[in-house]
Amino acid sequence: MFLKSKQIDNILNLKKCNLCPRNCGVDRTAKKLGYCKASDDIYIASQNLHFGEEPPISGIDGSGAIFFSHCNLGCIFCQNYPISHLGNGKKITIEELSLIMLKLQSKKAHNINFVTPSHYSNQIVKSILKAKRNGLKIPIVYNCSGYESKNVLDFLNKENIVDIYLVDMKYGFDELAKKYSNVDNYVEINKVVIQTMLDKVGYLELDEYRIAKKGLIIRHLMLPNNIENTKKVLDILSDIVDVKKVHISFMSQYHKAYLSNNFPEINRKLFESEYKEGVAYLDKKGFENGWLQNF
Repeated sequence: MFLKSKQIDNILNLKKCNLCPRNCGVDRTAKKLGYCKASDDIYIASQNLHFGEEPPISGIDGSGAIFFSHCNLGCIFCQNYPISHLGNGKKITIEELSLIMLKLQSKKAHNINFVTPSHYSNQIVKSILKAKRNGLKIPIVYNCSGYESKNVLDFLNKENIVDIYLVDMKYGFDELAKKYSNVDNYVEINKVVIQTMLDKVGYLELDEYRIAKKGLIIRHLMLPNNIENTKKVLDILSDIVDVKKVHISFMSQYHKAYLSNNFPEINRKLFESEYKEGVAYLDKKGFENGWLQNF
């Protein structure tokens, strides 16, 4: 871990931002704002022991979750929209972020869980390296939307920054990704993301207490009136992973939020019958590992 800031800046470029597939190219060091609305200042909404993640992530003592403000997606149903869309949070420095990690480790967190980290990957890498020089030893979780830059992931992988990827597969159809999250070419980008992550960290590995040490977890949130989207996601996933080894978090927690009232088809909670149909297709495709949510 002898990377210098200049080496990081050359790849994770804040002067001509390339941290996500939007490639806005703005100079964030001059406080210019691209799509995500984040400058080079770090804003976090919270940092605490979190017990609401998947069991191997939260474990017994909790995940050391750091929730970042802003987001590179534009999901109109975002349940964290005050953070992601409105940018609520407090400004901290790279030094302070490294100290937060060490504090969470001292509280017996099983891992450091960066929630919505993509647009801060430059600053996050610098803070991780600083924290590791000062004794950080627990795994790093990269908890992201799945709309990621391959160049960023290649850098994270090459430098062994991330131990566990907790990644969304939101859409199987690009037209839905455009409609609900304002992104282009989500499906192909997401496929490459999953493959790149899997190539580095592999399938999920647990310790003797069934706490995650390393590997990939894929999340899919079912949307109302969109069972075909879920089926397409599972079709795509089954083509790129070993269905008997991959771990899927199959989520039913959708509820109407933010701007979903502008889209009548998703302006309601998910029906249990829809979720059961999704679970039945999950079984049909042969997926064996992961977690279901109760209604």
